[in-house]
Amino acid sequence: MMRYSALSLLKQGMTGHRSWPQAWRKASPKPAYDAVIIGGGGHGLATAYYLAKHHGMTRIAVLEKGWIGGGNTGRNTTVCRSNYFYPESVALYDLALRLYEGLSRELNYNVMLSQRGMLIAAHTPAQMEICNRIANAMQLNGVDGKLMTAREAAAKVPLADTGPDARYRLMGGIWQGRAGTARHDAVAWGYARAASALGVDIIENCEVTDIETKGGAVRRIETSLGPIQTDRIGIAAAGATPGLMAHVGVQLPIHDYALQAFVSEPVKPCLDTVLLYLGTGTYVSQSDKGELVFGGGLDRVPTHGQRGNLPVQEAITAGLLEMFPAFGQLKLLRQWAGVVDVVPDSSPLIGPAGPEGLYINCGWGTGGFKAIPAGGWLLAHLLATGQHHEISRPFDLDRFTTGRLIDEAAGSGIAH
Repeated sequence: MMRYSALSLLKQGMTGHRSWPQAWRKASPKPAYDAVIIGGGGHGLATAYYLAKHHGMTRIAVLEKGWIGGGNTGRNTTVCRSNYFYPESVALYDLALRLYEGLSRELNYNVMLSQRGMLIAAHTPAQMEICNRIANAMQLNGVDGKLMTAREAAAKVPLADTGPDARYRLMGGIWQGRAGTARHDAVAWGYARAASALGVDIIENCEVTDIETKGGAVRRIETSLGPIQTDRIGIAAAGATPGLMAHVGVQLPIHDYALQAFVSEPVKPCLDTVLLYLGTGTYVSQSDKGELVFGGGLDRVPTHGQRGNLPVQEAITAGLLEMFPAFGQLKLLRQWAGVVDVVPDSSPLIGPAGPEGLYINCGWGTGGFKAIPAGGWLLAHLLATGQHHEISRPFDLDRFTTGRLIDEAAGSGIAH
């Protein structure tokens, strides 16, 4: 792949990048493909890359109705972690974190992974009991996790209000040192560039209007750019998945909600970890540019809108200021929402669904960004082999028939 010296990068910037090569090919759809992935976010692009890189499939198309990374991949708070409770969840999210740890080298593209650690802070004895339980589960499941005392937790966030009049006084919490953040658009662009270099067609502004079947198997996709023949389809379209599955008569247990986030004006480095307060439900980290990136719980009104609103802004900002009164003087720069697809047990749906040759990767709720490498890895395995990987098997749609649910919201004591 092409590399640039510091001088050539400066020259490119001075000339407005007029001779800058495209990161990926702007492809037009071919009449047929061996596999088609619907959804050009992180999960869809990762699926295409791993299909081409590890399974030798190159006649692949990624169809995106908008632009690459324009959905939830570009509308989140960029946290990467694997501090979950159930063994199935830990295996899934730690696969993602391990892949993230080598992703910049794998893609030859800096995804800006910053493993600054994450603290889940507790404020009541009941919350400390939850933290104790999760820390034990993490250690039993082979993932780094440590129960912290009040003193140790306060040392990680020295600006936090720990005074005698604090409404939410730190009692301790869980620490995961490998957790952190990555750059969301860099993850999408890195996967897109690497997949394109392996021959994958990335087709933007291409909306799927129908999925046709014959003899109980998928055969053709109708799109705004014309029909495409294929016998293998992977859907990685988050909250749009139920609408796509309606074309084949499958109803999914998914509800879409808005998850809002906020960015402050930049300030000098003052927070070098990711922090979640169980008492307020607010979480925050500081970006490399110095902005505070923070959010909270879901806005429990079903919606497909990507807009924020003042009541949620007030609730989440109040939670931030309970944690850090010193931040009260900062100005907000941006507010937005991502549409999160929530399943009743707060765990994703990965596996076959409906007609033969159709596989889904959805229902990640608020955990989609952190799971991108694993979601792509596992959907690629399904498309290439027609069989579950051992890590994806517990997340099959059939768990709602067998009753083997993986309720992480109840297990971890926080809204996922």
